[in-house]
Amino acid sequence: MADGVWGQDAFAFSPGEWTAIALSLRVGVVAALVSLPAGVAIAYALARGRFPGKFLLNAVVHLPLVLPPVVTGWLLLIGFGRFGPFGRALEHCCGIVFAFRWTGAALAAAIMGFPLMVRAIRLSIEAIDPGLEDAARTLGAPEWYVFATVTLPLAAPGVIAGLILGFAKAIGEFGATITFVANIPGETQTLATAIYVSTQVPGGDAATWRLTVVAIVIAVGAIFASEAIAARFALRRPER
Repeated sequence: MADGVWGQDAFAFSPGEWTAIALSLRVGVVAALVSLPAGVAIAYALARGRFPGKFLLNAVVHLPLVLPPVVTGWLLLIGFGRFGPFGRALEHCCGIVFAFRWTGAALAAAIMGFPLMVRAIRLSIEAIDPGLEDAARTLGAPEWYVFATVTLPLAAPGVIAGLILGFAKAIGEFGATITFVANIPGETQTLATAIYVSTQVPGGDAATWRLTVVAIVIAVGAIFASEAIAARFALRRPER
């Protein structure tokens, strides 16, 4: 390289790199938002519920954290591929295709980030004084109203933290994504897979640095946003 890694074109993003960055943001936002309702529901069930199979549910939710990501991606391919039972049913009834599409990348990212989301929300719910919820119940409030007006507002910082953790995990997801939807430029090539590709080609150091800096900026920005929003909720919370 005549100009070295830090030559005059070192900070010039190619169209393919911009596409990978935009796709990663799209996948991260969709994965986090779509999985949030289920994350809140399961976190509440694990924090407050008493039912048979609770341990099994907890184990299944956290399974993606301990399984190799490639295994998770392969299971998604088996289940949600075009010839898989879920993938075939969704394509026939709703026209939704996951295999080798950006929607599949969002699904893989959502699965991998789901345990982090649920854990953050669950810890936030468990930190709430149950007496506050019981007080609302004694006044005749139905369970859904207690959840909507007492539990959820008090757990809001944890919900937001879980949402941002899910988004950040989705941005950095690699193993399950590349196994499930491959690495198709413009369709399934995310920031993480683009970085991997750039490390495998001669002269790709500059691209690797560019994309790595973007990944770091997004991750740090997500952390700061989480802290800022949580602090705002803490200021709004009335003192006892």
